[in-house]
Amino acid sequence: MRQSRDGIGGAGAPPGTLRVTQKAAGCAEVNMAARASVAGGGRLMDKFRKWYYNAAGFNKLGLMRDDTWYEDDDVKEAVRRLPEHLYNERMFRIKRALDLSLKHQILPKDQWVKYEEDQHYLEPYLKEVIRERLEREEWNKK
Repeated sequence: MRQSRDGIGGAGAPPGTLRVTQKAAGCAEVNMAARASVAGGGRLMDKFRKWYYNAAGFNKLGLMRDDTWYEDDDVKEAVRRLPEHLYNERMFRIKRALDLSLKHQILPKDQWVKYEEDQHYLEPYLKEVIRERLEREEWNKK
């Protein structure tokens, strides 16, 4: 917002208040219009994400996105911290996908994991592990 030349709030305004000029108000309208066009672009990005999710092919084997992470030390620790039922479900999906892959088959279409149904079950644990590792590295620097 642009301030007037006669101080922060202008003539007669209480101290510490801002006076909005017509030019600043016009800029605000342009910014709001730009946000609306970005929101429309969000639908396009969502369609692209769905297309890419299906094109990747792991969902046709019954895998979720978090099942496909490369297992470095952070991911291994996050998997170790999973509750037992989530760990067992993950192992079942991975073993089934390996079996299907060896047979050169895919699941029937009604059993594919849909983009809307994919849960990021590992992400909170992974973020916590990474945060702890970075904090540990920070302490070791001192």
